[in-house]
Amino acid sequence: MTVKERKTASGPLARARRVVIKIGSALLVEAASGRLNRAWLETLAADVAALRERGQDVLLVSSGAIALGRRHLGLEPGKLKLEESQAAAAVGQIRLAHAWKDVLEAHGLTVAQILLTFGDTEERRRYLNARSTLATLLGLGAIPVINENDTVATSEIRYGDNDRLAARVAQMMSADCLVLLSDVDGLYTADPTRDPSATFIPEVRKITPDIERMAGGAASAVGSGGMATKIAAAKIAVTAGCHMCVAAGREMHPLRRIESGARCSWFYPSASPATVRKQWIAGTLKAAGELTVDAGAAAALRRGKSLLPAGVVRVAGRFERGDALVVRDVEGLEIARGLSAYSSADAERLRGRKSAEIEALLGFRGRDEIIHRDDLVITVEA
Repeated sequence: MTVKERKTASGPLARARRVVIKIGSALLVEAASGRLNRAWLETLAADVAALRERGQDVLLVSSGAIALGRRHLGLEPGKLKLEESQAAAAVGQIRLAHAWKDVLEAHGLTVAQILLTFGDTEERRRYLNARSTLATLLGLGAIPVINENDTVATSEIRYGDNDRLAARVAQMMSADCLVLLSDVDGLYTADPTRDPSATFIPEVRKITPDIERMAGGAASAVGSGGMATKIAAAKIAVTAGCHMCVAAGREMHPLRRIESGARCSWFYPSASPATVRKQWIAGTLKAAGELTVDAGAAAALRRGKSLLPAGVVRVAGRFERGDALVVRDVEGLEIARGLSAYSSADAERLRGRKSAEIEALLGFRGRDEIIHRDDLVITVEA
C-alpha cells in the first residue's frame, strides 16, 4: 500500500504512518504451561510483516519476560517478590528476544531489542537519547521490540505494566496508532465477567470521569495490567494525538482481524501527533535560550526549512540539547520556537559555520541542523 492508498484506507490502523503494538503476557505465554504460544506469535509476525510491506513503521512493546522466566527458574505460582521478578525477567528476556527474532526474521525483518526504564521516558535527556535510537532503527528498517527493564527497575521507579509504557513510546515517537492486544476485547460499562448486563463501548471520543470509573483490576493470572491501566494509557496516547485501540488478541492474526472489523474499542484524539507536538513547542515550553538568525535563514524557516548553523548570528542563554529556544530575526522579532540539537556551548562554536565543518569543530558528527524542521514551529509569520 502506497502512502496515498494508506491515507484513503479505512480505519486508524490501516491509515497510520507509525504504529505501536503492545502484546500482553497472557497472549504470549500459556498460563497452564508457562510456555511461549509460538503458533499464535507466528501469525502476529505475519501481520506485522504486512504492515511493514505497505510502508508503515512498527514498534512492538512486548510483555512476557517474567512469565517465561519464572517457569525456567521453577518459581511457584502466585505473586513474586521484587528480586524474584527481576531474576525471572533476566532469564525470560533472552528467550523472549530469541522468539521475536525467529518469527520476524522469517519474514526478512530485522529485529532490535530495547529495554527501557521509567526514567528513559520521563527524564528529558534520556528521553531524547531513547527517541533518537528508536528513530534511527526505524529509519534503517528495523523493528524495535521494547520491554521495561525489569531486571534493574525497582517498584518505586517502574511503570509496572506495559500499557502505559507503550503509550509513552507512542507519545515519544509521534505514533499515529497504538494497539493494545489483550485478553479482553475492549471497554465495557462494567466488568462483563461479573456483570452480565455490562454494555460494550466501541468508541470513546472523550475520556470522562465516567469512562475512568468503568475500569477494573488486572484480568489475567500472568499479566500486570487491566482496564484501569489501559484507560491511563489512552489518556497519554490521545493527548499526544494518537488513536488507541483495545482489542482481544487471542485469535490468530489479531491485527488482520482488527482491520477486518473485529470488535474492539477505539479511543480518538482531537488532533494529529504532528499538530500536538507543534502546539507543545509553540505554547507550553519555557525557552531556555535564544538564537538570532540572518535574513536568509529567517526566510528559509518560513518556507519550512530547518535552521542550519550558517544562518545563526547570535547565541544567548545557557541551554542543553533538547531544550526549547526562541528564534529571532536580526530586528529582534520572535519568528519561531524549536528544540535545539546542540548545547549553547556547541551552538556558539557552530554559529555562522557550514554543516560540513561540524565534526572538525566539535570532535563528533552531530546533526546538520541546529533545529530540525520537525522540532520547529513558526510563531510569527512575515
